[in-house]
Amino acid sequence: MNQRNEERTDIDRLRARARALFISQATIDDLLAWATPRQLQAVDRLLHTELDNRETSKRARLLRRARFPVPKTLDGHDFTNVKLPDGYARDELLSLDFVGRAQDLVFYGKTGRGKTHLATALGMSAIDRGMNVRFLPTAELVLQLGRAKREGTLETMLKDIAKADLIILDEFGYVPFDVDGARLLYQVIAGSYERRSIIFTTNIEFSKWGTIFADDKLAASIIDRIVHHGRLIEFTGQSHRISQALMFGKPQNQ
Repeated sequence: MNQRNEERTDIDRLRARARALFISQATIDDLLAWATPRQLQAVDRLLHTELDNRETSKRARLLRRARFPVPKTLDGHDFTNVKLPDGYARDELLSLDFVGRAQDLVFYGKTGRGKTHLATALGMSAIDRGMNVRFLPTAELVLQLGRAKREGTLETMLKDIAKADLIILDEFGYVPFDVDGARLLYQVIAGSYERRSIIFTTNIEFSKWGTIFADDKLAASIIDRIVHHGRLIEFTGQSHRISQALMFGKPQNQ
């Protein structure tokens, strides 16, 4: 009886792998009608290897498209100085539930507190789950949008960004934009509302976002969307960079 159960499990696994590779049910039925157990094992191994190779290739492709400057992981990440909103648990954040809900997150805190590290690690985790991610340094993105507009390729660029499930706008507000740049960035943010998630990493409080966009109305519109469909996560404590400098005995001004 146990042997029959094992055989049934093996066949079910083979069928599942075949379906994942879009091999028809009729083809598998035909194979099962004449193949020996040894031959079925060989076919199952072939399908398993192909699926693994496809998954590896897909992940590599997603990583290239994401363009993380430095890969980071969640392994051992210290959340001591990460202040989550009331009622929002760490496990919920790490589950990436916010991506499925197309919710935005604002990682707010002074420079060197680990905002980009955590945003990147969450992005890497999303890729491990087969999601499309774009890591976009905000100032660089605005320059690229302006260039695309001048060259007549803006629509193509916006369509590529729109393929993402998660967008990371890093160092948001570190460099102010002109009016044209602010409006182009607004297109990306407004076009993502309730369609895909955005993580903003910033050291600029909401009350000063009007200076970033050179337009209080644009800033107010974006803040309103985030407040009603997102979460603010604060990063406190000592700068990680200062801590590392002290660890290696370097002066803090280096």
